[in-house]
Amino acid sequence: MLMAFGAIIAGLVLLVWSADKFVEGAAATAKHLGMPTLLIGMVIIGFGTSAPELAVSAMAASDGNPGLALGNGYGSNITNIALIVGLTAIIAPIAVHSQVIRKELPLLIVLTLIAGAQLLDGHLSRMDGWVLLAVFTAVMGWSIYQGLKGKADPLAGEADAEIIAHPMPLKTAIIWLVVGLLLLIISSRMLVWGAVTIAQSLGVSDLVIGLTIVAIGTSLPELASALAAVKKNEHDLILGNIVGSGIFNTLAVVGLAAVIEPLAVDPEVLYRDWTLMLALTVGLFLMGFGLTGWRKLVSRIDGSMLLLVYLAYTGYLLSTVVAAGTA
Repeated sequence: MLMAFGAIIAGLVLLVWSADKFVEGAAATAKHLGMPTLLIGMVIIGFGTSAPELAVSAMAASDGNPGLALGNGYGSNITNIALIVGLTAIIAPIAVHSQVIRKELPLLIVLTLIAGAQLLDGHLSRMDGWVLLAVFTAVMGWSIYQGLKGKADPLAGEADAEIIAHPMPLKTAIIWLVVGLLLLIISSRMLVWGAVTIAQSLGVSDLVIGLTIVAIGTSLPELASALAAVKKNEHDLILGNIVGSGIFNTLAVVGLAAVIEPLAVDPEVLYRDWTLMLALTVGLFLMGFGLTGWRKLVSRIDGSMLLLVYLAYTGYLLSTVVAAGTA
């Protein structure tokens, strides 16, 4: 058990560090190859913070633990909104850009409903996974098209800042790209092994471990990004990254896991985890919209409510672990 906890801690530290290096290397390589800055921001940096979720879920599914993969995907969405947005809003109220309210959050709500429809039969098949990946490809294609034909985008500025902050020659960029990817794989395997070992020792499901320990760990890049954005007063990027990560987790992370290894879905995933994920997404939309129009703010009170929901949910999951251990 002690070795498993050590593997989780070491795996998480290495996972976050390697994901950062992978994104730096990928962004610099793309810039050297002439990729437009906006595309670097949207494709590489915009979704780069979700690289840990993708790596862990793919590894878990390939190891025959798809429940861990599903828990990681849904748990990360819950953690991102309830914990990260909640904490960030308590530190400083988050201004909500109208585009996030009018386009991105409604899109995430629709995608969450699609994901929920796939859970109704209690099974996520390979076809379900391919559907999610196809929708993800379409969403990415449309977003890139809209971004390229539109005006200046905050993600382009973020990409410029990232590249300027970490200048590197092409050879170095490629080395970090390869090393970062290899370490992502290694750290993911360490994390999955530790999580599965602990789940088996405690007699709880891989799903619960994925919803708690693994989800929190793989969401650390989003937390770091949100806190950095607060310091820079870049509020648009906070919710933009959270919603972008939500889209990535719902479609790409869960979709890839289902393609690798179809899984049976316990009823509580639908009525407990998916329902909370949907409620939080709708709640975030209502917080920005307000009851009387465009409020454009996630207040400290809103943040406190989100944090309380997260604590209550996590407390309930941990109580099931304790109950399983004493049974």
